[in-house]
Amino acid sequence: MEATPLWLIDASWLSFAFICGFIVRLIKLPPLIGFLAAGFILNGLGIRQGGEALQELADLGVTLLLFTIGLKLDIKTLLRREIWLGTTIHMLASMMVFSTFVYLLSLSPLLTTIAPSTALLFGFALSFSSTVYAIKILEERGEMSSLHGITAVGILVMQDIIAVVFLTISAGKVPSIWALCLPLLYFLRPLFFKLLDLTDHGELLALFGLFMAMVVGSFSFEIVGLKPDLGALIAGILIGSHPRAKELGYNLMGFKNLFLVAFFLSIGLSGLPDIKIIIVSLLLGLFIPFKGGLFFLLMSRFDCRARTALFTGFPLANYSEFGLIVAAVGVKNGWLEPQWLVLTALALTFSFVVGAPLNGSAYTLYARYKTILKRFETSRRHPADTPLDIDADVLIFGMGRIGTGAYVEACKKFSGRVAGVDNNRETVARLRKDGMKVYLGDASDIDFWEKINPGQIAIVSLCMPNHAANMTAVDQLQQSGFTGYITATARYADDARALEEAGAHIVYNIFANVGEAYGQYVRQQLAALGAVDTHSEIITTKNAA
Repeated sequence: MEATPLWLIDASWLSFAFICGFIVRLIKLPPLIGFLAAGFILNGLGIRQGGEALQELADLGVTLLLFTIGLKLDIKTLLRREIWLGTTIHMLASMMVFSTFVYLLSLSPLLTTIAPSTALLFGFALSFSSTVYAIKILEERGEMSSLHGITAVGILVMQDIIAVVFLTISAGKVPSIWALCLPLLYFLRPLFFKLLDLTDHGELLALFGLFMAMVVGSFSFEIVGLKPDLGALIAGILIGSHPRAKELGYNLMGFKNLFLVAFFLSIGLSGLPDIKIIIVSLLLGLFIPFKGGLFFLLMSRFDCRARTALFTGFPLANYSEFGLIVAAVGVKNGWLEPQWLVLTALALTFSFVVGAPLNGSAYTLYARYKTILKRFETSRRHPADTPLDIDADVLIFGMGRIGTGAYVEACKKFSGRVAGVDNNRETVARLRKDGMKVYLGDASDIDFWEKINPGQIAIVSLCMPNHAANMTAVDQLQQSGFTGYITATARYADDARALEEAGAHIVYNIFANVGEAYGQYVRQQLAALGAVDTHSEIITTKNAA
């Protein structure tokens, strides 16, 4: 039988990915569910090869994901008790529960019988959470810099480190002696910083990011026998403190999101399940609340507020793509039958499908059950999760370039009565050094409004770059009974309409109004120079001479 041409395979997955992602987006679900479905549809149609382009893009997507995580990661957060100890306790508890359940299932007609040691291996694989899925959820909600976002990312990085150790041991080979030279990369930071300083804002910046992720990180680790993805993460950490690191991350975001489509497709292409595999996968799906609930309990024991604990657990309540790697290792070494690889892929898919609506309704669920959830809080409070005491008439959320500019302008009219709020600890510390009254907080936190008495605030200005975060903040303001004025920024016309419909009184469309704002600025500067009079007539003073 003649093999399907690669060009037809690639054309098929591109078409199916777009159609399925578009349909799923219409019913208000994340497009990644459509990408997973597209993989299974292609598999059912007999197009089981991913094609060279698909596999390369999938690998590149994961590499770029970990590199961009490294750009934002403060390595000191891994030393926090709730991260290293929380990860360890959660993995051990999860491994025992899943191993027992899988072993008992193997004694039933649903699965082939396996040894207890093999069940332990499979339970270990199921104890991981998906880095790709969790980061996409946090990025879409604009929560990467929030306390629960930083905690969740820290846990994922700790899991990645454990995965590297496992893969090194399971491969049966010791890393090359040259791996001892990798710490020397730290001393090349000045060179990387200089290159980034001299790189422009266009395609060369994106190429520099790819060079750092794939050559300095992934390739250098692979040639010495270490996990390439870990190398990409380390490369991101190396230059994460550079002032242009955030710009580099934004520059790579489009590439990363596109390449990750191939990753989700490849899961569906990994195999087709029979009825027994579907039943077992659904049974494993029942443990998703257990994974998230265990994270909630652990984080609350580490003195986090109920909201922080819950929002840390939600994006981690899924199975991991690492489970596919473990299953593949087991099949290759003869420890597992091939059906276990298909089972892992389907369980991973179900965990994404179940997790998507749960994460989408996280704010609503917390608002509904917060009285019950708060019973799990300890009497102590995490240092980064303490209440705020804000005295202001104007409150500005999102202290980036737009928010900072709005703060300066507001201070001219409401001197001393303006405050800024941002969920990025470094941003808050930097602006405080500049003398600004800025607080660490999260506009999407309904408890935030209970702490500060929103009745005393006249104007809330939402300048966060993420539309979902602005929408959530408007919703939380409405729920808290806020009676003042809400202003917001938007990048697109449909986002502006959505904010107005949600209750924002004034919405400034950044892209649409930038020309008008520039014109007003130029007129003010020309007037200051004496180049125009009050009637907008040009005074040709220079030519008169």
